[in-house]
Amino acid sequence: MKLRLLLFCMLGSSLFNVLLAGHPSYTTTPEGVIVFTDPLVTGASMAVKLEVVTDNIIRVMAVPGKEIPARESLVTVYKKSPGVTFAVIPSKENITLKTGSLTAVVDAKTGAVSFFDRNGKKILNEKGPLGRSFQPAVYDGKRAYKLVQTFQTTPGDAWYGLGQHQDGVYNYKGQQVQFFQNNTEVAIPFLISAKNYGILWDNYSLTTAGDIRPLQPLTTLQLFSKKGEAGWLTASYVNDKHKPQEVITERAEDNINMEFEGDSKVQLPAAFTPASGMVTWEGSLASYLSGNHQFRFTFGGSLKVWLNGKLMLDHWRKAWNPAPALISFSFKKGEKIPVKIEWTPEGGESYLALKWQEPLPLEEQNSFSFSSEAGQLVDYYFVYGSNMDEVIGGYRNLTGKAPIVPKWALGFWQSRERYKTQAEIETTVDEFRKRKIPIDNIVLDWSYWKEAAWGSQEFDETRFPSPDNMIDVLHKKYNTHLMISVWPKFYEGIPAYNEFEKNGWLYKRNIADRQRDWIGKGYVSTFYDAFNEHARKGFWELINKKIYSKGVDAWWMDASEPDILSNVSPEKRKLQMSPTALGSAAEYLNAYPLQNAKGIYEGQRLTEPNKRVFLLTRSGFAGSQRYAAAIWSGDIGSTWRDMKNQIAAGVNFSMSGLPYWTMDIGGFVVPEKFEKPDTENIEEWRELNTRWYQFGAFVPLFRAHGQFPYREVFNIAPDDHAAYKSILYYDNLRYRLMPYIYSLAGQAYHENYTIMRGLVMDFAKDTAVLNIGDQFMFGPSLLVNPVCEYRQRNRELYLPKGAGWYDLYSGKWYAGGEHINVEAPYERMPLFVKAGSIVPFGPGLQYTSQKPADTITLNVYAGADASFDLYEDEGTNYDYEKGAFSTISIKYNEAAKTVTIDDRKGTFNGMLQKRTFRINLITPKEAQRLDLDVKGEKEVLYEGKKAVIKL
Repeated sequence: MKLRLLLFCMLGSSLFNVLLAGHPSYTTTPEGVIVFTDPLVTGASMAVKLEVVTDNIIRVMAVPGKEIPARESLVTVYKKSPGVTFAVIPSKENITLKTGSLTAVVDAKTGAVSFFDRNGKKILNEKGPLGRSFQPAVYDGKRAYKLVQTFQTTPGDAWYGLGQHQDGVYNYKGQQVQFFQNNTEVAIPFLISAKNYGILWDNYSLTTAGDIRPLQPLTTLQLFSKKGEAGWLTASYVNDKHKPQEVITERAEDNINMEFEGDSKVQLPAAFTPASGMVTWEGSLASYLSGNHQFRFTFGGSLKVWLNGKLMLDHWRKAWNPAPALISFSFKKGEKIPVKIEWTPEGGESYLALKWQEPLPLEEQNSFSFSSEAGQLVDYYFVYGSNMDEVIGGYRNLTGKAPIVPKWALGFWQSRERYKTQAEIETTVDEFRKRKIPIDNIVLDWSYWKEAAWGSQEFDETRFPSPDNMIDVLHKKYNTHLMISVWPKFYEGIPAYNEFEKNGWLYKRNIADRQRDWIGKGYVSTFYDAFNEHARKGFWELINKKIYSKGVDAWWMDASEPDILSNVSPEKRKLQMSPTALGSAAEYLNAYPLQNAKGIYEGQRLTEPNKRVFLLTRSGFAGSQRYAAAIWSGDIGSTWRDMKNQIAAGVNFSMSGLPYWTMDIGGFVVPEKFEKPDTENIEEWRELNTRWYQFGAFVPLFRAHGQFPYREVFNIAPDDHAAYKSILYYDNLRYRLMPYIYSLAGQAYHENYTIMRGLVMDFAKDTAVLNIGDQFMFGPSLLVNPVCEYRQRNRELYLPKGAGWYDLYSGKWYAGGEHINVEAPYERMPLFVKAGSIVPFGPGLQYTSQKPADTITLNVYAGADASFDLYEDEGTNYDYEKGAFSTISIKYNEAAKTVTIDDRKGTFNGMLQKRTFRINLITPKEAQRLDLDVKGEKEVLYEGKKAVIKL
């Protein structure tokens, strides 16, 4: 009794009553339940709130204390579905929240949440009791918390999504991902699992996901010099990379940490010349931790790394534009491993950093965490589905649908850095049309303004004397659209800057620092605050008046991270963005590109409500898709390794819930050997572009861009060269596939479909695909296998289980579940079609609106029943949102060998009333070469009514 009285005095009567009664403390709400943890277990009382969003989505919020703060999310836009029911079931140990599809169980003492399916099988659980933590922090004088939430899953799980990253990693299990918006790195805090669940982490601050243990500096390993002395590596500096024997200085170094702008000026010897020199670190490494060690480099220039005599890394990136690189090596306890690191900086501002991660303990290999620097509460959504498409559908239910892009955006885009004059734009498009190279869009990159007028959004009349007329000619003469680059950037002192500054719409730290950019003499500049609603409107009004009114079709939103100054640390970025209109930059850091896109999307839809908005932006965030934002992978390098890394980058980005992704075909920054190529290097350049165009024709948006050499096919190779022929072939094939591709775009909106698909999405039962990140599905039928090595003429690939496969070109059949080696001649990339597919091909086109698809060839790939829904609408407006679209359901019955074309459903203005379907049946015994210009085996005139065709 004395003990109970002591507890009463120490903990208060409310808790005493809870303990005495033996029942958990909770309260029900109209949306779910709030559980209050046991402070004897958690250290202080915490509130854990569960809200039912739909039968398969539960929101979890947690705070220290008992008050859940009101929060208006920038990411989510959902409304609670009507008719959703749930039950709250208390027990002595737990509170259970049950919907028709999900059960969430909250441990009454720790607050840890576990998720189960309708059959009671565990899906995922929060780690308890220490899996959630709140560490007090203060930003801009306001209390916040560093937040950590850890989840535990079952063996065999795999994790994808999380945005776009350049380390070549596909399955993020056991990996670390940083959420910090940067050129080539896009933070999307949505994870999707091979076990058909997803987690949307609703936090905008600097975040680490996955294995969140801090990366270690080099000095925390055992280091030995090249003479065997303990404690350091031997660093040798030369000022002429061609004369490595002429060492200017040799010194002991135990750390390599020049990751951000300004670091190298402090760490490199004063006598060293980065533009021409080279540094070599030599010696040995050892670890008392046995197992797989990961080494993460950030570098500009050329970097080679040898471990135990083996070349592990040989990569290049333009000096001003550092890239990540990840290598793994298995150490045995205490074993010395020789190491050599050779770095050629190739620039004045130099970047090289090396950090490492120790082996992941066995007990943590099925854990995944989110650690965010700043927030008021833990806030995430658990999404479950019967497949990964349903999970992504849940993400879009929360964050908004992806509007259908204008049809022309699915055609080919030509771009370069940069068309400097109006004449260059017009003559380039004219050459495409003369050569009959299909194209729909040409892009006008930065600096169409006068040098000192960045942010004016005004054309330099000496180079663009009549932009209105230029756009009119592109539209009417060439049937080509114009996308134009707009930056959220303003030079100090121009009229637009003065107007935004007067209204308090600008970040001012860069101005106060007198930070100059890289143009001409260098100009002081800053960015507008996209978190300010009035600033967003002001920015739209500026570009509407100066640009959109001239007839521009789409927006290229560059540097939207915001890249106020490139290659700065997160701490520097936060200073540059402080204060934001909504709160501390620490809390809102990563959401800038979302708000920037929001302003233009809402502005254009208000100005011209029925013309589809289309944005291409270098950065995005969860929810960007609802603002018609497509993302590209930034200023990647023109190397084979960069090309290969785009496969995993694009697939994971797409699996993050945003369906429209693209890349600079050919790479943006170019190695010296390609800038002034000799005979051998120009052939490698041509082959690199050929292979990249082959790959690029099968991603959601087909787009070439980059620095010199020019990227137009006729500037890459003469028309009798294999490179030219191959690029033209895939451009034409893309347009022939337009009925297929536009139907996928329709599904992305109406059914929350994903166009570029990791193999795990369609072959979840085949564990062999969990780690295959260099192949992907383009829609339901096409297996894409890019070739990413110079002079490679064969390709090892895997054909997933559960289906047979056909070579697209020859029609040859292969069994599924096999690793095969296939021919990959210069002009062709291996492409396979899944058995049980219907692939529609339309007429040859020079641009998407040239003619309607009045004749469609249906290639039916036998081996299983098949179906395809042909989707059509008006192509450029939003009438589809009001139901103005049509679908034609096409089915193949394997047993009966019949194709059924069902009644057309729906209608829209200008709809084709009748068309011809040509039908070809491809079977394992009857291979057919791909020839879209021959008459089909069967032909039917379709007028909207059901037709059954016997094959």
